[in-house]
Order: sequence, then structure tokens, then C-alpha cells
Amino acid sequence: MFTCLSRLQLCRPLEIPVIINDRVDVAIACDADGVHVGQSDIPTRLVRQMLGPDKIVGVSTKTPAEAAKAAADGADYVGVGAVFPTSTKDSSVVGLEGLRATCAIGIPAVAIGGVGAHNAAEVLGSGVQGLAVVSAVFAAPDVEVATRKLREAVDLALQQRGQQQQQQQQCFEHVVQAAVVARWVCMVCCLPGWPLANVC
Repeated sequence: MFTCLSRLQLCRPLEIPVIINDRVDVAIACDADGVHVGQSDIPTRLVRQMLGPDKIVGVSTKTPAEAAKAAADGADYVGVGAVFPTSTKDSSVVGLEGLRATCAIGIPAVAIGGVGAHNAAEVLGSGVQGLAVVSAVFAAPDVEVATRKLREAVDLALQQRGQQQQQQQQCFEHVVQAAVVARWVCMVCCLPGWPLANVC
């Protein structure tokens, strides 16, 4: 409880949400910003009822079906993993394909498990909204250096993803414009008396 309150005092002035893992009672007692629960913890629907509509609720998932149920039960986001093998926790691996399948559900997803600066771009390319790391930072010889490298990798990956999305949007707009022009030309050609009327 004291640890939770100390984290809140540190993070609140910086507008950083504090999410409590598993312990809904602690989250309520210290007025944390939210809680993250697993599949074997208190059901998501009950967690939402306990915390109310304004707190953040996250749920650990491995499959699109679990993610869809979490969303239906009131979760704000899902944690998906382990994406890669990890020494932090004994967990089966869903891989990038499983991660992409869960992201397609539509609920914001956070990738966890074997994620670090070395594969941040690849993981973010799957469509996730965030990365959750433990050993990538805390198992490093220098936590601050590892954190900075991770932040740099994430910023670069997000910048590249933004550029790709912008290019895709521009491409889409060009296709739409071409389709509109083609339709307009066809309509003009089909006017009575035009040579191409029968072709259109």
C-alpha cells in the first residue's frame, strides 16, 4: 500500500497513470488510475463494476477470442503475449501472427514478452498501441541506458509507422480521386450524341 502511494506521488505530477497489477483492492484503496488482471483473476466485468467507468482496466490475453470478451466486459485495453520467449514468466508464445490477429479485434493492445529495443519496430508494426517490458530494462547492466535505448527505438518506430500511414492515406486519396475522375468521364461519354456512348 505504501509502495502504491509513493508511486502515485511520483507519477501524478507528471500525468503518468499508475496501473496496479492483479490487486483490485489495492487499486481502490490508494485510488490508482486503474488495474490490470489476468484470465484467472477477478472477472473483467466485475472489476469494471468495482472500479466504475472512469478507471483504466486492462486484461491479459492470448487469443482474439479472449480479447473480444475482455472488450465486451468493459476492458480499456488488453495485454497480449508472450509475443516472444521470455525468462520473466513461464508463458506460451503467441508470436507476431497471434499478436496481429488480436490487434484486428479493435481493442487497444499492449505487447508483452521478450519485447525490447531490438525488436520494438517489428512489434509495433503489428498494430499494437504499446509495449510492456520487464527484463529488457531491469535485467540490463544499466537501467537508465536501457530505458533510453528502448525509448529511442519506440520513437523511431512510431515515426516510421506514421510516415507509412501518411503514405497509405495519400495513396488511398489518389485512388479515390482517380475513381471519381474515371466515373465522371464515363458519365460524360454516355451522354446522348457522344461517340463513345455505346462503349460506356
